[in-house]
Amino acid sequence: MPTVTTHAPGTFNWPELATSDPNAAKKFYTTLFGWQYKDQDMGPQGVYTIFTREGADCAAVYTMDAGQASTGTPPYWGTYITVEDADAAAAKAKSLGGTVLMEPFDVMEHGRMAVITDPQGATFCVWQAKKHIGILVHGEPGSLGWTQLNAKDTGVAKKFYSELIGWKVQDDAMPAEMGGGHYTTWLKADGPAGGMMAMPPGVGAPSHWLPYFAVTNVDATSKQASSLGATTHVPPTDIPGTGRFAVLGDPQGAVFAVLTFTKT
Repeated sequence: MPTVTTHAPGTFNWPELATSDPNAAKKFYTTLFGWQYKDQDMGPQGVYTIFTREGADCAAVYTMDAGQASTGTPPYWGTYITVEDADAAAAKAKSLGGTVLMEPFDVMEHGRMAVITDPQGATFCVWQAKKHIGILVHGEPGSLGWTQLNAKDTGVAKKFYSELIGWKVQDDAMPAEMGGGHYTTWLKADGPAGGMMAMPPGVGAPSHWLPYFAVTNVDATSKQASSLGATTHVPPTDIPGTGRFAVLGDPQGAVFAVLTFTKT
């Protein structure tokens, strides 16, 4: 298994689960993906758990705070994006119409981060690495394989993220069987970073980021997830010329996707 040693700016570097029941989440994801985990006592902030794949950090989970729970926020997977300067990114986000939910702060010696919501309501974190770059494995079965923005207005999102993160965009027509329209790929300096597609009209949810975890068999993983109490939002579906995916909700309600890319 190749070990990731650095993340270029614009890379999705850390999928993080905020949940109402971390013990149940640990049981679900370690069974589904074969992950292990290590708990870290953060004192008054509670326990922060890092998931590992064959010893390599690949994701994390923590207990949602009382404020989130009181507002009815459901469990969710958050995403982190590598930046060179978290303070500059937060200031830039404000100038572009974003909202900084948590101003830049140091995470001990690991890095510096800020929590930002884009103009359409999608929340993400920016991460300026110090001693911890983020995930140490990517694209292997049981690790982050792709990250996608489901956006209310893709034009607004393109302007915001291309100016904030520095991504370039590549638009491709989606097959008719996928609903038509266009799919946007975010491009960083060393290749694709992730993607974006428009949310269907009338959907009540705000724009949001969705992590895709790589698996060897989407159908088998989806079946196993269902047996563990997951909800299927999108059943296993082919993406012509690209691969196969499914969108699932874990037993606490956090939504994620699984994906197998077509081998070339």
